Amino acid sequence: MTSSVNNLDERSCTPSASHPISLGAATTVAGALKALADPLRLRMLSAIATDPRGEACVCDLAELAEVSQPTVSHHLKVLKDTGLLSSERRSTWVYYRVQPHQRDAVTTLLEAFAPAAVIAADPRVESHSPDSKIAPMPDMDGRVTRLASELADELPELNRDLVVAIVRESYAGLARTAKVAQHLIPLTERFARQRLTDLTRDRATGVPQVLFVCVANAGRSQLAAALVNRIAEGRVIARSAGSAPASEVHPHVRSLLTEIDGEDQAQERFPKPLTDDAVRAADVVVTMGCGDVCPIIPGVRYEDWAVGDPALASSEGVQAIREDIESRVRVLVGALLTDQELKNEEEEYPHG
Repeated sequence: MTSSVNNLDERSCTPSASHPISLGAATTVAGALKALADPLRLRMLSAIATDPRGEACVCDLAELAEVSQPTVSHHLKVLKDTGLLSSERRSTWVYYRVQPHQRDAVTTLLEAFAPAAVIAADPRVESHSPDSKIAPMPDMDGRVTRLASELADELPELNRDLVVAIVRESYAGLARTAKVAQHLIPLTERFARQRLTDLTRDRATGVPQVLFVCVANAGRSQLAAALVNRIAEGRVIARSAGSAPASEVHPHVRSLLTEIDGEDQAQERFPKPLTDDAVRAADVVVTMGCGDVCPIIPGVRYEDWAVGDPALASSEGVQAIREDIESRVRVLVGALLTDQELKNEEEEYPHG
């Protein structure tokens, strides 16, 4: 017995082939993380990265905390020395912006790592450790096949193979981030139906359509789409998607969606992966922190909204972000409805 245990221990301690990052890379990353390991510095970096002007004045950053100007300057110098920021003096003020080659890293930090860390530390959020997962549903492939067959029968005007492919792709896209399996089939059906609707949309006769895109599709893009659908009352359709969708909508945003949509409809919202057909179906694509991940489709208008992340904001900040997004949404909806009215008039009176 003892011999068997010893042999097992020896086998378990046998080194396995691994490929950690190099010492030089680890030293560089550790230096950057050390520079960011301060709440005020993180707030400064977030304020600079999300400023609509693409930069922030030191006078604005001083308002983030009740500290002296030399303290603010010290923190900014640390971020600048790490290579995250650049600065430019204009008259008596200094302006800071994220270095172009660091934008992807800062986006990943603020849009993916930070929200995940906040959720993990929130005692109100249910744990999703491996031990707490619900067991996978049996025969998922068979259920997906049945769903595809049912939708293909329901939509005989569409190519059957296309419908089946869309259903399977939709399932695969959602399954990558799903924490539990029990809701996958109904979510797959809703996502597939939306994609099939987008594929068959007639841009010439349909109402204007907007696609909001962010990294996780768990915050700003969900909020913006809900506001469009409420304000436009069906005269404009809004979708949302994520370049790297999360498994669920952030709790801070879920409460806002409940205020906008009502509890039942808010509970139906879920993060969805970005697809080419969603972009092709849109008249306007609004990116909200995802960079240049959206494919460029002729005839689609693109906008980028630099707004704060409600997943990381205080309660006052969340409300301010909602108001910011709502004001932008009202302008966008107004412009789209005006364009639609002009288009309808041209069709009714083609010769002016």
